Amino acid sequence: MGNKDRNLQLARTKIAESIGALSAVSSIHTSEPWGYSSENPFLNQVVKVETQLSPLELLKVIQKIETGMGRIRKKSTRYEDRIIDIDIILYDDLVYQSEELTIPHPLYQQRPFVLEPLGEIFVEN
Repeated sequence: MGNKDRNLQLARTKIAESIGALSAVSSIHTSEPWGYSSENPFLNQVVKVETQLSPLELLKVIQKIETGMGRIRKKSTRYEDRIIDIDIILYDDLVYQSEELTIPHPLYQQRPFVLEPLGEIFVEN
């Protein structure tokens, strides 16, 4: 939603300011919506971040960034268009599960729009 390139740029800036240095950034990939129908294509990007935050601290900061950018979280589990969606895909080699967070992200291997930019990050490093 909105200016997608600008949203990604702002998200990268806020991540660097609030979470840690970006050590790798993939190119931007355009994809069709996943899990629902929409006329709006998605822009997807993966960033690798060096952080001292724990997984749950990281999640809380990410949610604050999303809210600050105008994302409105609804109680519905249904997918819908949103201004920004920042996910934690991997966190080092950590396997973690709580009520709020699962790492690795449980669906990332089913999503080419995650795997392609993620592959760029791993090839570069």
